[in-house]
Amino acid sequence: MAEKLDLSQFEKKMIIRPMEYGDIEHIIKMQEVCFPGMDPWKVEHLESHLDIFQEGQLVAVLEGEIIGSCSSLIINFDEYDDRHTWDDVTDNGYITNHNPEGYNLYGIEVMVHPEYRRMKVGHRLYEARKELARQLNLKSIIIGGRIPNFYKHSEEMSPRDYVDAVSLHKIYDPVLSFQLLNGFTLMRINPNYLPDDKRSQKYATLMEWNNVDYRPLSKRHFKTSHPVRICVVQYMMRKISSFEEFANQVEYFTDVASDAKSDFVVFPEIFTTELMSFLNIKSPSLAVRKLTDFTEEYIELFTDLAVRYNVNIIGGSHFVKEENDEIYNIAYLFRRDGTIEKQYKIHITPNERKWWGISAGDTVRVFDTDCGKIAIQICYDIEFPELARIATDKGAKIIFTPFCTEDRQGYLRVRYCSQARAVENQIYTVISGTVGNLPQTENMDIQYAQSGIFAPSDFEFARDGIVGETNPNIEMVMIGDVDLEVLRRQRQSGTVRQLKDRRHDVYGISYKK
Repeated sequence: MAEKLDLSQFEKKMIIRPMEYGDIEHIIKMQEVCFPGMDPWKVEHLESHLDIFQEGQLVAVLEGEIIGSCSSLIINFDEYDDRHTWDDVTDNGYITNHNPEGYNLYGIEVMVHPEYRRMKVGHRLYEARKELARQLNLKSIIIGGRIPNFYKHSEEMSPRDYVDAVSLHKIYDPVLSFQLLNGFTLMRINPNYLPDDKRSQKYATLMEWNNVDYRPLSKRHFKTSHPVRICVVQYMMRKISSFEEFANQVEYFTDVASDAKSDFVVFPEIFTTELMSFLNIKSPSLAVRKLTDFTEEYIELFTDLAVRYNVNIIGGSHFVKEENDEIYNIAYLFRRDGTIEKQYKIHITPNERKWWGISAGDTVRVFDTDCGKIAIQICYDIEFPELARIATDKGAKIIFTPFCTEDRQGYLRVRYCSQARAVENQIYTVISGTVGNLPQTENMDIQYAQSGIFAPSDFEFARDGIVGETNPNIEMVMIGDVDLEVLRRQRQSGTVRQLKDRRHDVYGISYKK
């Protein structure tokens, strides 16, 4: 009888196991082969992955050789912006934002060595991820998937058209087609997801697989949020020698706001009068007329800064000469998409009329932005409650008030009225003022301010209705977050509901425009 055949000599064992520290060099070399032209992992990235969440880092091993891997972390996906990038969701590749109490497994990479493709290695890694999600009782797996064949079609179709074509099997994409076959559904398409992914043209498909075995074990629940970050500049007036010096100061504060990921940066009323300090014109009315010569430079400066630093700018206000030689006090909104709007000051103070001959505007405007509807009411205008009510009825959720006051009494009028408008209209209000002095400039010689962000007064808002405030009379910025979704909820179910409870049968405001 012939000897039994030893089948073990023909066996090829493929296993999926957690990554180990000794695997790191092999994985980096494999990544260089899998993704040529893209920046590979650094050793410290993978060490951080293993230190923080080793069970989420998997490798496929065939006959002792690593032929594939995948990396992931746990997050609460609702906490991330729809437009998030790979760097956002991985903390620049270190996954230090991993949340063991989160609800979603987020996959940040899958790769298979080119020599071992068509062996279902990727499928095995995906199945191992799904099993991990079941073991950890996670709601879903979310991935930001590359579309590496998009570059072949980008001239004749949009990312959306390409994804539709792949979904209908009209085009094959090695990543997206694979993900669809593995039970993932499309959530959205994110631009600028991976800056070095030239084949995908930086786009990624956000995909999700839902764990049908998920069972809630916590009483925690989430409410939606619409956060807006505001940087308020309390600007010190000082003697300068050129427009360039003014521009340098403005760019510095815009840079600060951008670094803090602010949605808006707010400058004070007529802070461009700082330019008068080098004009050497003693007559205030003549100095103001000369100041209007800088209007185009002012607009070009702020438009460039808004786009370059990706922040919406309330450019304080500036004296502008228009038709019939009339001079107006105008606040400009410079959106980060490069578009511009303007609001004329409607109520002119006796001081402005006496010294500068300023003319009044006559329209209450509300502006659409990428953070909702806003209004601008310059200094004295916030002291007239009708204007804020008109803006609120037009949909404004935030009223920005650039101001310039020379003494504490004037400042307090602006502050108290701004806080009152926040309560009356259930909106957020923001005031930004000038400090310092210009000793040689008539009618702009002294300033007093304490800038701030104010909210309605109710339980869900900041204590005392103050989101934040600067110290009085020194140059500084204050950065605060407001939430438009909290505002919406409180208008519907707050302790008091000023907007809903108005007696339209008894009184009303008639806006003549």
